[in-house]
Amino acid sequence: MSFDALLWLSFGGPEGPADVRPFLENVTRGRGVPPERLDEVEQHYQHFGGVSPINRLNREAIAAVEAELTAQGVKLPVYFGNRNWHPMAEETVGTMLADGVHRALVFPTSAYGGYSACRQYDEDIERVRAAVGQNAPELVKLRQFFDHPLFIESFADATREALATLPEDARLVFTAHSVPVSADKAAGPPSEGGGRYSKQVEEASRLVAAAVGVPEYDVVWQSRSGPPQIPWLDPDIVDHIEALHAQGVAAVAVCPIGFVSDHLEVIWDLDNEAAEKAQELGMAFARVATPNSDPRFAQLVVELIREHTEGIEPRKLSPGFTAAGCTVNGAPCAPLCCEPVKRPTRP
Repeated sequence: MSFDALLWLSFGGPEGPADVRPFLENVTRGRGVPPERLDEVEQHYQHFGGVSPINRLNREAIAAVEAELTAQGVKLPVYFGNRNWHPMAEETVGTMLADGVHRALVFPTSAYGGYSACRQYDEDIERVRAAVGQNAPELVKLRQFFDHPLFIESFADATREALATLPEDARLVFTAHSVPVSADKAAGPPSEGGGRYSKQVEEASRLVAAAVGVPEYDVVWQSRSGPPQIPWLDPDIVDHIEALHAQGVAAVAVCPIGFVSDHLEVIWDLDNEAAEKAQELGMAFARVATPNSDPRFAQLVVELIREHTEGIEPRKLSPGFTAAGCTVNGAPCAPLCCEPVKRPTRP
């Protein structure tokens, strides 16, 4: 099938102190997040000079993908658009139309299913096409890749490197962004019984642990942001570190399996809060690197592209999990798939 371009679709992040508040207001618009919560999260960004690393990391990843496309002889320009901050996806798709793009693939910067991880990107696609108008390019979103061999190999090697810095009895802990329990129960088509997001996170964790040869590990969550009366997936990583300390664990390696790059949630919640808690308790701590800068990540993206442009066979390590997430023009990949019960808040 013929495609004219690739749209790299991401979350977005501020690139200066003045950007932080309007960015957070974009993220939380219509969700009733109290100003004091925005004040708290704003300070996380200001701790890093008002700059999230996500836009820079996306640009670096795009450059690597462009180089890999060239190396593999695939002629496909790459455009960059965000949901919440510049370059905004609406502007990017408008530029694509002006450039003569009629049909494009879309790479969302998430490996998983679920509302925030997948369905919300479909909503982005639907919204930006409506904003551009009736001549908007056809947009085909690439599938979820949580169990792709290159994704697992990258995390496995990074996990080995982190564990090598710690005592042999260090505990391996995988972490991903928490979501409301109700959202996870609605993740996937109703016929699956829900839990697509948490099940995929657990499966990716199992695959990495098996590749590294670690028989016992934990899967926990991080970065919850919502009213305390609404249940979210738990335990939280900081609470879990305290629990491990109480059990006599002296060292912990934390693998952010739910993230493809060092989002602010990674560098704040793990490199600051979790690391500081471990230090406070006298525990050795190491954080596993995310795949973004690994050459295999660019190879993975190009392989996903070639599934469409050349019809190559998709590679998956978990045959029991349905290949999902590939959608056209923002339509869900299955009826009622990942229907939002209540939109998760992710400031």
